[in-house]
Amino acid sequence: VQLQASGGGLVQTGGSLRLSCAASEGTFRGYDMGWFRRAPGKEREFVAAIRWSSGATYYADSVKGRFTISRDSAKTTVYLQMNSLKPEDTAVYYCAADPYIGTSYRYTGSYNYWGQGTQVTVSS
Repeated sequence: VQLQASGGGLVQTGGSLRLSCAASEGTFRGYDMGWFRRAPGKEREFVAAIRWSSGATYYADSVKGRFTISRDSAKTTVYLQMNSLKPEDTAVYYCAADPYIGTSYRYTGSYNYWGQGTQVTVSS
């Protein structure tokens, strides 16, 4: 599956952005999906994940209550709604997919497919 992430940009503290991750061919049917981010000088870290089978969602503690991962009914696009953004949310955001991530949804090695990143910058 080929992934295309979009929706990044520059926003002020407290603002909102919605990232999208689209399947360039077909759908995400059968794939668990995740969002990760990498801030300058830091490792790529887990942000959120959603299971294809159940729709169950998981979040990093740092974004819980502010970010929401969802998918459209046709399962062609996964979204990351980001509210109450903070300067520490500044990073390149990546979407990822795998047929089955099990309980290892927080780990980059659990995902075989990655989209290109989209830059999110939150100004103070």
